Amino acid sequence: MYKKVFPKSLVLFFIMLCLVFPMASAEEPNKIRDNSFLIEEAYNQEYGVIQHIQTFQYMKDRTWAHAFTQEWPVPGMTHQLSYTVPTVHVTDPHDTTGIGDVMINYRYQAIMQDRYAFAPRFSLLLPTGDYKRGLGSDSLGMQTNLPFSLELSDKWVTHWNVGTTYIPNGKDSDGAESDNLVGHAGASINWLVKENFNLMLEVLWTHSEIFHTEARGREEESLFISPGARYAINFDSGLQVVPGIAFPVGVGASEGEYGVFAYLSFEHPLF
Repeated sequence: MYKKVFPKSLVLFFIMLCLVFPMASAEEPNKIRDNSFLIEEAYNQEYGVIQHIQTFQYMKDRTWAHAFTQEWPVPGMTHQLSYTVPTVHVTDPHDTTGIGDVMINYRYQAIMQDRYAFAPRFSLLLPTGDYKRGLGSDSLGMQTNLPFSLELSDKWVTHWNVGTTYIPNGKDSDGAESDNLVGHAGASINWLVKENFNLMLEVLWTHSEIFHTEARGREEESLFISPGARYAINFDSGLQVVPGIAFPVGVGASEGEYGVFAYLSFEHPLF
């Protein structure tokens, strides 16, 4: 069982967030309202605008994950549908690569004001990954997330997440069944250095509980802090391309783990 570090490490990070905010800038920048990396922002797609997102994460243990996400307004900003197709490489039980469990997502823009936004999300996890190769769970799962975004000033934006993932009767590579419950919480702070360039600092904590049907359950915990940056390239056609990079580093229970995270988004009008 992993040592519990959430109360100390994450609280210290939240205190840091409250201490580093400078005074608001007098000039109103044209802010990037794009997906964060580890933390989900609370802005749905606008009417007639579609977004294609690719992410790639490579970790010290040689595992990696690529994901393609496409987001659609239905038909406007209030309702959003999206899907995520992951490709993963795992080293346990064998070195293998393949499609993981696909996610179908619905998000509701409950609040969208000048300075803050709230958009709860519900997702289905489809059993598309091969559990025998360690790529999936062979069970239909569900995930909820509650993203909240707050503009503290013209130069500083913060995002907050809390959510859960539940997979009943999931299988490991040996076929043993268990119920998997994962909780997560996190926050990020974005510094709008320029209207099209952001520096970012994210923190994400997860706590998972695995309940085996014929054996004692176990718990696992992780905590990562990830500094990063993103840059928006805007075209006259309305296309916006946003590349980004981050460097997740494990602390506490995840000490010694680290990796690199790459991000690329294409957002454009449909018409």
